Amino acid sequence: MSAAAAATAPLRHSRPSPLNPNAATTATTARPSSVNTRTHLANLDRLLVRPPPLPLPLWPKKTAPADEPRDEVDDDRSGRGGLLNALNLSTLLPFTRKPAAEEMSPRSLAHMQRLLTLSPRPSPRGSIAAEWRRYHGEDAWEGLVDPLDQNLRREVLRYGDFVQAAYAAFHSMPASPSHGHGHGHGQHRTLVLPDRSYRPTRSLFATSSLSIPPWAQRQSAASRWLTQRTSFVGYVAVCDNEREVRRMGRRDVVIVLRGTATCPEWAENLRTGLVPVSDDDDDQHAPKVAKGFLSLYKTAGDQVPSLSDAIVEEVRRLVEVYKGEELSITVVGHSLGASLALLAADELSACLAADAESTCTAADGHRPPPIAVVSFGGPKTGNRAFADRLQQQRGVNVLRVVNAGDVVTRVPGLAIARPTAVAEGYAHAGGAELRLDSRDSPCLRPDAGPACCHDLEAYLHLLDGFAGSDRPFRADASRSVAGLLAYQRSNVKRAYVERARVLGFEPAMANGTGDGQYGYLASPT
Repeated sequence: MSAAAAATAPLRHSRPSPLNPNAATTATTARPSSVNTRTHLANLDRLLVRPPPLPLPLWPKKTAPADEPRDEVDDDRSGRGGLLNALNLSTLLPFTRKPAAEEMSPRSLAHMQRLLTLSPRPSPRGSIAAEWRRYHGEDAWEGLVDPLDQNLRREVLRYGDFVQAAYAAFHSMPASPSHGHGHGHGQHRTLVLPDRSYRPTRSLFATSSLSIPPWAQRQSAASRWLTQRTSFVGYVAVCDNEREVRRMGRRDVVIVLRGTATCPEWAENLRTGLVPVSDDDDDQHAPKVAKGFLSLYKTAGDQVPSLSDAIVEEVRRLVEVYKGEELSITVVGHSLGASLALLAADELSACLAADAESTCTAADGHRPPPIAVVSFGGPKTGNRAFADRLQQQRGVNVLRVVNAGDVVTRVPGLAIARPTAVAEGYAHAGGAELRLDSRDSPCLRPDAGPACCHDLEAYLHLLDGFAGSDRPFRADASRSVAGLLAYQRSNVKRAYVERARVLGFEPAMANGTGDGQYGYLASPT
């Protein structure tokens, strides 16, 4: 389970979304392992203090004939339904996914019992006060990404867990009314951050400009949220722990945005035509972004302001509250949220620069707070002019965390079915790229499926173990694998699954079995 879900019990049983688009299959080339499975597992009992075996299996298992090898189980990842699995469309087009085969043993299980704990063990917090601007993206994180600096790893992991908290908060009450859209986080929604140094100050809602036809709308209260136009999409938070402020060297304001979760959001993802960011820009070479992303960012709801207005209003308020202090603004998102984060950073940079210019003289030496974007599995959002303006004119620092097998990071918008969009000039925002690879993990199968390659918890697992592009997975990586076992079990190596059962670990599923009312769901995100 992610650090966000572990921090608060009420969020542990949040229902996963069936509509977050996922990536295409990664390469299936296995990487050799020097550890013999039987020998290692035989020695493992001496390393772990284990409880008595459970009398019954924790998860349903396919029963194979006596003469059939246990590890040879059919896998339809590359066959019929593979793409539908990747896109998590099981609500609209139900199907049954078969268990995945296991063909490779993990390199190490010595820390299994510790890794199965629901309480994460983050890396020690070192002071970054003297170099906080460098860790916030000044000079594009030069010298910090590869090999990965341990302080940067910890900061980025924390931002990723903030996004997990947004997913968990949404799924805890997806159809709740959009109340509390002012300076609070809703009357009916539970939002608890994994790092209590930060305090949520405002909930954020995104509204689609599209209307779902009556025949497609869900009537039951349990699934009505799937077709609602306005949904909780994230929050704004500020670090209000003075010790943490001193450690970081500044007070950090964070804007957190989740990925796709509803039908209207999915429909907006498919609107990949490039449109000017501003109505005033009608030049052919003006900065442009995907129409669907801009729609979600700029459209106001019946009871809430647009995502754009809410973010700008709240950040301006916080800048005024903490006027005179050293501030930073970090916008973090996963998938769709990563694209919305770029739009927010672009607008915030212009607004705060204009505010500083109008309220201060040159003699004051006052500069607006630096803005950085941390993107997990983000698609291409706009054209080259937009990417250049973001980096060169706006001065926004962008750190793109990418899984080598995640196709979402390689497409314009999320339009897998619209190749003509490539010719329209889509480009990634400049900055630094932190490239991960599912095949480096000792826990994940080398042919991990498309859902796993785009899953946020898988991203955070890989990030925790990443040391450098030419270095092995960290032996002392301490992030819990509970989330992977709960939501990506078919992509976790069999030895880990079996040992988890022996150790008495039962992941928190949507309804205790993993087969919720929406069918097979590969990911909580």
